[in-house]
Order: sequence, then C-alpha cells, then structure tokens
Amino acid sequence: MEENNLQCSSVVDGNFEEVPRETAIQFKPPLYRQRYQFVKNLVDQHEPKKVADLGCGDTSLLRLLKVNPCIELLVGVDINEDKLRWRGDSLAPFLGDFLKPRDLNLTITLYHGSVVERDSRLLGFDLITCIELIEHLDSGDLARFPEVVFGYLSPSMIVISTPNSEFNPLFPSVTLRDSDHKFEWTRMEFQTWALYVANRYDYSVEFTGVGEPPAGAENVGYCTQIGIFRKNGGKATESCLSEQHDQHVYKARQGLTMLRRLVLNFHPQAVLLPCLPKMLRLQVFTTSYPSLQQERFFKLVLVNEVSQQVESLRVSHLPRRKEQAGERGDKPKDIGGSKAPVPCFGPVFTEVEKAKIENSPTPFCVGDKFFVPLQRLLAYPKLNRLCANEEMMRSVIADSIPLSSDGSAVVADLRNYFDEQFEF
Repeated sequence: MEENNLQCSSVVDGNFEEVPRETAIQFKPPLYRQRYQFVKNLVDQHEPKKVADLGCGDTSLLRLLKVNPCIELLVGVDINEDKLRWRGDSLAPFLGDFLKPRDLNLTITLYHGSVVERDSRLLGFDLITCIELIEHLDSGDLARFPEVVFGYLSPSMIVISTPNSEFNPLFPSVTLRDSDHKFEWTRMEFQTWALYVANRYDYSVEFTGVGEPPAGAENVGYCTQIGIFRKNGGKATESCLSEQHDQHVYKARQGLTMLRRLVLNFHPQAVLLPCLPKMLRLQVFTTSYPSLQQERFFKLVLVNEVSQQVESLRVSHLPRRKEQAGERGDKPKDIGGSKAPVPCFGPVFTEVEKAKIENSPTPFCVGDKFFVPLQRLLAYPKLNRLCANEEMMRSVIADSIPLSSDGSAVVADLRNYFDEQFEF
C-alpha cells in the first residue's frame, strides 16, 4: 500500500475516513518507499541473481529492482491479473536499454496466481520477497504459506514484511490498516510465528523494520516489522532441485486457451468449471533485456566503442600531423608520442590506467591512412572490459571496421570532409 505523508487515510491504504493533517503520522520518505528501499539495499548487499516478489501488486518493487546489474531473473506473482496486465509494460526495456545494454541478461516475468500454489519454475531462487502479503491471507492460506515458500521453494533468503499492530493506536480511528487484512500481528505474534517457521524449515531469522515511531512512542516499535530469513547451509543443492518434479501451476495463457478449445471441441455447449482458472497460473507478461551476453548487442557496443576511440585518437593527432606535413612518405611515422592524448572532453583515467595506455603500441600514419593498433585499443579501460584479448576483438569487428593487412590495427582515413570544413 502506498502511504501519503499528509493524511492518515492514505497511510492505511485509503480505506478509512480522512483525518486532520496535524494528527496524521508523517513518514519521510513514505512508508512503502522505505520498505522497497530496504529490499533494494539487501539486494545491493547480497547480489542475488534470481529474485521473486510474491504479491507484487503494481510491480513497484520490481521496477526498482530491475536496475540492479546482478539480477538475471526477476519474477512477480499476484492474484490480481488486471493490475499485472496494466503495469506490465512499465517493466519492458526502454530505448536507453538498447543503446546501453546491461552486462548480464535479464528476464522479467509476471504470473497471475496464488502464492500458496506450488510451481517448480520458482525453485532455486536466491531471494523471495513477501512485502505486506501475509496479512492478506486467510487462515487456510496462511497455514499453507510456509509449506510452499519455505518447504517447497526453499530459496536462499526470504524477506517478509507485515504491519506491526502495536503501532496502530498512533493512527486515529484505525483498527486494521486495510479492509482486506485478515489480521495484523504484534511484534511478539510475528516473531513467534517466524521463529517456528524458521526452525521447522531450517532457516535462521533476524528481525528489524522500517517506519520509526514518533518521539515519545518508541516502545511501539517500527510501523512495519520485517523478518529476514536465511537458509542454513546456503543455497539448495542441484541434487535437491533435481528431485523436484516439474510442476507448472503457472500456465502460459496459450495453455489455458488451448485447454478451453479442446473442451469446447468435444463439448460445444460445455462451460469450464469455475475451479479451473484457480488451478492454473497464467503467464501475464514476460520480457528480456538486451545485454552484452547476447552476440548482436555485444558486437554493436564493441564496434561503436572502437569507432569512437579511433575517431578520438585521429582527431587529437591531426594538429601534430599538420606540423609534419612536409615529411610525408610511405615509411610509417610515429605521430603519437609516448604520452596518451588527453582530449578536452572524455573519460578521466587513473595513474595506473594512464601508464598502461602510454606503454601500449602508438598509433601511426602511412600516407593518408591512420593506424591504431588493437593492443592500443585494449589498453583503454572500457574496451579492455569488453574484450579479453586482441584475437577476440579482431574476430568481432573484422566485418564492420577496416583492419590492416595483418589484422593487427584498425585503419582509418587521416582526414575527412569535416576536417577540411573546419581546417584541421
């Protein structure tokens, strides 16, 4: 739920009457942002590759987490299909994601379904978050929740947040913070439940929270209480995961459509039982982000970076070449000097990086052709990060950028039309 700092009605999800501004509890930043930032900080610290948010709602947390470079698979599950469909497009890559691809692949998938149904595609996750979720579960689902999330899915880490009912008296006229809440626990109730679950499924747990109480009310604790569960012994082993049979409760939409078609083909007047949709989880949305692990994007980035670096070197050497205009010939001429050119605008190198560049082969000219050795290009940090060695660079750029006859250097025209216009 998204709390507004100005009125208590939105602090409790808009289900209660507004109260005067001066009597409302004010959270800065808003409480929902504090919860999401808590998870993001945890992700920054532990760098999980596979993260699932159960009860993802409007996908705000997923949108915050998708920028983390460590995450390769991000999954959201929620019972409200309309909300997932409405928000799905906000998780798709933008133009900037194609212009500057991620280092690692990222796939984002949204599923419609119940969080207390087993689905083997959520096995082996590093982190599962349940932010303001458990209080929406009825007694039956709450009883099944630990068995599914802790027992079956068994991720390395689980984060569960839930309202602290001891804080509620500070909200005017509030019994439950949301009309859909089935319960709200005190700190003792939450910790008793969490410790029992952790002990049963071989997890450790620590407690914290967000939303500090106002001065004089410190005894009530955080407004939102949080349990961080860690699997004892770390990740589930591959042998443990292989023992789990594929159980795809989350079905792709075409699976349900085909099922309907089959039923109706055999029984034209038939209507699917009401329970059928509840048995299937629908894949509402999925998208993949461009990354340097994908060959076509890696090539585009590398070719662009090489071209930019060669052009920067070419332009920086034109004034020096003009001074040597009377000494043209076929003999290769070192025009780079021992020092790396320092452009007016560009990256700032450390002393170690500068030394590496200065000690690399120097660009040179033969007639009106400008040669930049691949070893020189590999000395620049950005290109060095992209390419492990000269052979790799040569194989990727060979059909896009002119190379010398022996393939050891990039070749460019020393002067072009724009140089003539600006009288370099």
